[in-house]
Amino acid sequence: MSVTPIEATDSSRKPRSVVERRRSTPRTRRRVSLNIVLALLMIYFLVPFWWLIVNSSKSSAGLFGGGSSLWFADDINYLSNLVDLFTYDGGIYARWLGNSALYAIVGGVGATVLAVLAGYGFAKYRFVGRRLSFSILLGAVMVPITALVIPTFVLFAQAGLTNTIWAVILPTLLNPFGVYLMCVYARDAVPDELLDAARVDGAGEFRSFWVVALPLLRPAIVTVLLLSVVASWNNYFLPLVMLSNNRLFPVTVGIGLWQSTASTYGAAGGQSLWSIIVLGSLVSVIPLIIAFLALQKYWRGGLAIGSLK
Repeated sequence: MSVTPIEATDSSRKPRSVVERRRSTPRTRRRVSLNIVLALLMIYFLVPFWWLIVNSSKSSAGLFGGGSSLWFADDINYLSNLVDLFTYDGGIYARWLGNSALYAIVGGVGATVLAVLAGYGFAKYRFVGRRLSFSILLGAVMVPITALVIPTFVLFAQAGLTNTIWAVILPTLLNPFGVYLMCVYARDAVPDELLDAARVDGAGEFRSFWVVALPLLRPAIVTVLLLSVVASWNNYFLPLVMLSNNRLFPVTVGIGLWQSTASTYGAAGGQSLWSIIVLGSLVSVIPLIIAFLALQKYWRGGLAIGSLK
């Protein structure tokens, strides 16, 4: 009869626990360092937003009164500043918000639809010139958008489309990065076996795409939609070049116009504008925050896992 000594068992376990502790110590240090870096980055990005929240509650005198710019003043003027914001110059700020919403929704949805169709086509079909077309697409991703504004303006001027809403919407429909993202995602998220099974069951190409592929592409679709909407909402240089009628301006160009006016006239006539400029900048960010909060639940990956047997 053999007896296993307890001391031997305990002694054999002790070195293993010591090794595990030594291995976990560098991981813990890296995790703490990473959390510190993330906290610093969070502070870096939230401080400007906090500055907007604080200073949009101040009057023009409070902005230039010499107090702390990172804390509220004694008097909170959110309501009066909102009234001034939406009544200044005949309430043109509300029209600018509507224009931005129009450009962002129409341009963002249109760019997403084209990106989904083109990306799915590149990923799942073989056709003549596919590699050349995809290479041109990758080259277009590397070209800065601002470098194309002047050629686009010349093209639209010859077509007679400048100073119209189409001069802002049509260029935003082309999203090479969105097409590339959809192509890369569809290549792995939509298995070819599922499409072949749908074709064997009698489904056509459109039905296979609509019923089988589209639900699997939902996370990428939401990502491209958000990127396109944010890019269209924050677009500044394109509408600045294309539009001359201030009633067609988006909110970015409109606030830039107010800022240039306030800087030009200084304390004589521009100081009263700064309070509504700051509040207008804060209000213009709120729709993007709502869009992210409303669509973040659809950012789910791995929908194709387990779909094959």
